[in-house]
Amino acid sequence: MSKALRLSEKWFRFGLWIVAFVFASFLIGLGGTVVRNLPKVEHHLMLEDFIDKPQAEKVRTEIRQTEETRRVAQESLDQAQLKHNAARANSATARETFNGWLATRSVTQRSEQDPELIARTRALEELKAAERKALSEVERQQQVALDARQSAARAQRELSELQRAAGDVYAAAQRSQELRVFLYRLALTLPLLGVAGWLFAKKRQSTWWPFVWGFIYFALFAFFVELVPYLPSYGGYVRYIVGIVITALVGRYAILALNRYLEKQKLAEALPDVERRKELSYDTALARLAKKVCPGCERAVDLTNVSIDFCPHCGICLYDQCGQCQARKSAFARFCHACGAAAAEGKA
Repeated sequence: MSKALRLSEKWFRFGLWIVAFVFASFLIGLGGTVVRNLPKVEHHLMLEDFIDKPQAEKVRTEIRQTEETRRVAQESLDQAQLKHNAARANSATARETFNGWLATRSVTQRSEQDPELIARTRALEELKAAERKALSEVERQQQVALDARQSAARAQRELSELQRAAGDVYAAAQRSQELRVFLYRLALTLPLLGVAGWLFAKKRQSTWWPFVWGFIYFALFAFFVELVPYLPSYGGYVRYIVGIVITALVGRYAILALNRYLEKQKLAEALPDVERRKELSYDTALARLAKKVCPGCERAVDLTNVSIDFCPHCGICLYDQCGQCQARKSAFARFCHACGAAAAEGKA
């Protein structure tokens, strides 16, 4: 088509396409913002919205208390272990000293040392008693820590059970909310697609075509790009079904359009040559000739062959002779390229 346009017209059309794309980009930005903000019309669901709050709070309080008890017990256990280690070390040292003293006494056999033996034995027993007391405190703190851990584990299992029960309800509510939000988006984008289809069918070649095409691009982008990522899956069934429906609709439109086109071409080829050329616009005829196809039936024709004056497929006249200079010229030309004479009325 561009080869049939005047140079200025070509640049004007290029500029208008830029206007169409810029217009579409701003509409896409606005539409994308609206689509992204649509979920805000719904309350943001959380698992806590569906859990048994009084029971959950009771269990969490129990968990916090047992954790605090376990922390205190662990600190006390650490201290008790340190004391037990010190008592055990003192007892071991005293035992070694006592054994050394006994060995010395067995050699000397001095009876005046019997009171000291009794005192040393009593001191050693006191150290052993202190060691046993420290060990008992360690064991007690270990028991407290164990009880706290077990209580925390029980409370955690109870909380997990509450969360599991709420999770099923939460998942169902979330799916319902996602479907509602998707329907909001669909309610917004589907009318846009319908309007775009009407504009494409009725207004795509009107005076305001840049804005028409800009809106069409925006509607297509909103439906196929902005909407598709939010399409509920349900195991993939919805996406495949939607894909099948869209493909069927597009395919049906293409088949009907092809049949209409073929029927129109068949009717056009049945018209007299002059009427057929009158039905063709000047720019359309030049554009098709530039592509080396017949302007009437759009089949390929060897236009470089000077012996071909009529389309061998549909019979439309492609070249005739100037009525003034008899030069061979395009039957669709408005003026003769050799002498500049206007084409005869009814031929161009």
